[in-house]
Amino acid sequence: MVSGTAVAIFRMDAEQAVELPLLQSTQGSTCLDIRSLGARSGCFAYDSGYASTASCRSKISLVDAQGGDVLYRGYPVEQLANQCDYLEVAYLLRNGELPDRRQRASFASAIGRQAALHEQMVKLYEGFRRDARPMAVMVGVVGALSAFDHTAGEFGAPEQRQLRFERVIARLPTIVAMAYKYSIGQPFMKPRPDLAHSANFLYMMFATPREDYAPNPVLVRAVDRMLTLHADCGLDAATATVRMAGSSGANPYACLSAAIACLSGKALGGTGEACLAMLAGIGDAARTGEFVARARELPAGERLPGFGQGPFGARDPRLPVMRETCHEVLRELGLADGRFGTLVRAVERIALEDRLFIDRRLQPNADFYCAVAQHALGIPSSMFACTLALARAAGWMAHWEEMLTDPEYRIARPRQLYTGALRRQLAAAPAG
Repeated sequence: MVSGTAVAIFRMDAEQAVELPLLQSTQGSTCLDIRSLGARSGCFAYDSGYASTASCRSKISLVDAQGGDVLYRGYPVEQLANQCDYLEVAYLLRNGELPDRRQRASFASAIGRQAALHEQMVKLYEGFRRDARPMAVMVGVVGALSAFDHTAGEFGAPEQRQLRFERVIARLPTIVAMAYKYSIGQPFMKPRPDLAHSANFLYMMFATPREDYAPNPVLVRAVDRMLTLHADCGLDAATATVRMAGSSGANPYACLSAAIACLSGKALGGTGEACLAMLAGIGDAARTGEFVARARELPAGERLPGFGQGPFGARDPRLPVMRETCHEVLRELGLADGRFGTLVRAVERIALEDRLFIDRRLQPNADFYCAVAQHALGIPSSMFACTLALARAAGWMAHWEEMLTDPEYRIARPRQLYTGALRRQLAAAPAG
């Protein structure tokens, strides 16, 4: 909203001043409304990486690194992770309020009905190599969902958008689990209607036809917390990709496929895998000197994967919940005092107590504990970005719908600062 009549004055040399309104956020920085800048001044703003540019208005989530807040629809994420389950949080992200008991039951029932994939989609997996990167498989399979939903491009009505939201939330766990099963050559496990969302995910990942599998409630709760803590991240590159693709009117499955492709990048979804590779390289608590040496050799300003302050800042409210969850998983699985658990504690202690790490702000972050917890659960590191995409599906779909219903909605068209050659002529073709 416009903050009263407050304006900023833009002036170039002696030319007439241009007044630009100031837009006040509910919490966080004030925004300068530059939408009329080009037409009124002939100039455009240059902001590589959009670090100082808001491309939309959103009520979904807030990442306030300075204030130490991560809010979903105003609720602190750490409270949601401890008091709600992922489906309640997904409902909140889309609808703006937490569900009551009846709404929760209806939503969970709808998710359960939509969890299975079309049998023809199952055959898609056979077209991939067994050693294909799971995120590459997900990009293809999620994008292909529209081929089995002939009305995917029809989302003008609220009930149509709700149906797409439910299908995405329901089917992402199935798609992720099938990508894993295919990679290890095990048969696919169909979702069970008697299991809750996170329990079903663990069942489809780790059950086999020859055994009775009962998901451990401690591990189910850990998965649910991880999904909740990563359900939305403000407007990062992947979420911006959803909005960018969706602005053209693309169907939601195409938008999510594009976001998953973006998330597969090492700078975004690859942190957990890189962190675990580093721990595997150390191998044993007796070799933590290599960890210190690696930190000492870091160029100024760079971080070790899983360590240091990211976009959530030094007071990341997700960190205490993720740390507690990680150690709960290690204890529940009897790994806390084994080789891996001992290595994790040794690395953690060094990063929290060693002056080098303290001075360079290289304390363990939520990515570190999430990677450790997933490894303990038996999820291979190549799948870490897949589980992140599974969590982020709720936020992505909420942003997709918010964009479509925004009165200011228009196709995205970022400007560019052209630095190429001036207009020039081709040489005349030789005669004959």
